[in-house]
Amino acid sequence: MKISRSSAALAAFLVSIALAITGCTTDGGSPADAPMGQSSNIGGNMPKVSGAAGSAPEITAPQGNPPTELVTEDIFSGDGATAQPNSTLTVHYTLMAWSTGEVVESSWVGEAATFGLNQVISGWQQGIPGMKVGGRRLLVIPPDLGYGAAGGGPIGPNETLIFVVDLLAVS
Repeated sequence: MKISRSSAALAAFLVSIALAITGCTTDGGSPADAPMGQSSNIGGNMPKVSGAAGSAPEITAPQGNPPTELVTEDIFSGDGATAQPNSTLTVHYTLMAWSTGEVVESSWVGEAATFGLNQVISGWQQGIPGMKVGGRRLLVIPPDLGYGAAGGGPIGPNETLIFVVDLLAVS
């Protein structure tokens, strides 16, 4: 079967339109129809979070390249007080490193953590306000909003951080 140049050009055009409409990404970003800063877990590269309120979350390791911008996703919403940029928070959290898929730290093995939101990394300062007590939120934090090129403690240089945060109290 012989395909004319015009038929081949039309086919290439239709394929490019179809790809543009689907909003596919291959770099870990969100599709075009997802709200800014929200994850839709398209492509299976984002971590998946499960577990009931009041218990430690289960997190599946991510795959592929991490996103380059902050990603937030409410796993479930709370109905209590709302976190503000200057709030003091009491939380349970689990921290996973994107590069290894290993849990680095978890307050669930000890006591809940209490701190001023203005005293923590930028990823939390940008990703937690608006969250309500009783909620659970996934934060995927790129290095520039986390510990950067220096790393810190058990966090290596330029690590993308995966936090699952349960908000217990706001003051």
